[in-house]
Amino acid sequence: MSQPASPVIAPQDSAHPVNDQVRQALAVCLRGCEELLPEADWVKKLARSQATGVPLRIKFGMDPTAPDLHLGHTVVLNKMRQLQDLGHVVIPLIGDFTTMIGDPSGRNSTRPPLTREQIEANAKTYFEQVGLVIDMDRAEVRWNSEWSDPLGARGMISLASRYTVARMMERDDFSRRFKEGTPISVHEFLYPLMQGYDSVALKSDLELGGTDQKFNLLVGRMLQSEYGQEPQCILTMPLLEGLDGVEKMSKSKHNYIGITEPANTMYAKVLSISDTLMWRWYTLLSFRSEAEIAALKAEVEAGRNPKDAKVMLAREITARFHGAAAADAAEQDFQNRAAGGVPDVIPELSLSGAPLGIGALLKQAGLAPSTTEALRLVDQGGVRVDGSAVSDRALKLSPGTYVVQVGKRKFARVTLT
Repeated sequence: MSQPASPVIAPQDSAHPVNDQVRQALAVCLRGCEELLPEADWVKKLARSQATGVPLRIKFGMDPTAPDLHLGHTVVLNKMRQLQDLGHVVIPLIGDFTTMIGDPSGRNSTRPPLTREQIEANAKTYFEQVGLVIDMDRAEVRWNSEWSDPLGARGMISLASRYTVARMMERDDFSRRFKEGTPISVHEFLYPLMQGYDSVALKSDLELGGTDQKFNLLVGRMLQSEYGQEPQCILTMPLLEGLDGVEKMSKSKHNYIGITEPANTMYAKVLSISDTLMWRWYTLLSFRSEAEIAALKAEVEAGRNPKDAKVMLAREITARFHGAAAADAAEQDFQNRAAGGVPDVIPELSLSGAPLGIGALLKQAGLAPSTTEALRLVDQGGVRVDGSAVSDRALKLSPGTYVVQVGKRKFARVTLT
């Protein structure tokens, strides 16, 4: 993560001087960010807003390409909430028009466009989940089809005339694919143009995005100048590392925490991250102040158990998406598991064929991928039945109901017949 050691304060503007309030707002913007461009221009916008009382317009475009969000998606949403709390207008923009084009950002092939029905279904879920982070009652929700559909062929040609092919080929993905001889469809050039035109239509002062969106955000800044508007500034946020602490959080990599996952699962997953990754997550996911986080880190470095800090983070994140009561219950559930107790809610299933061997039971109950793996777990002492460790791989269970445990987290209440 690249971040200046100290904020770059723009030259004083006699009409809108830079004061402590502006400096504090800038510090909020810089927290955890990858880049803020141009920073001096943003300081001038903040100073003008503070002096005039006119809030700035903060844009974040979301293409509803999937129905569910994970914590990695909330990194930018958290920044939106921080800016919203500073009094500015945040604009969650649903890219219903651009989604139908498909954005190839960072990909070697185009993202498949979605149907209108898929987009609307995903957008409905987006609104519900985004509302868990930002205050939707104070947000200006927009759809880019509002201005993109009326643009028409004449308007599209006029828009395309304002950007050159040479500039478009500066985008890393396009230049790489061109060198490799991978086809680039003409319609793909329209995506960054249309995203940039969104900034013109919304008269945005700042656009947020991930680091993989930097090129598109800069197109918006250039197009605003072409249309006689004050160019927006851009703020990019880093991609959040997942549970493994290495790869970016992704469902395909199975290292994610979905924001609608059960509270107990969310809490336990946060506690599973490394002590090093914890501080990265504090910066990007926590709403605690930087001073609070620094003080907590100093306590850990002085000898306090890092698990205490991790518990605080797990409670905060779980409470944000499920409420304080659910976070309390998740903490108690985790403590029960750690003490060898049984979680409050576990899968229940019925199996036939009693007496059934322990290896077959674990496989059929979904607690082990195969009988061979199940028996290996028995040999390692990782299997319990009704709280007692199983050491006999030849064990057969008679008809009845049993609480079966594998490792620290896998449980099932199995009824054998």
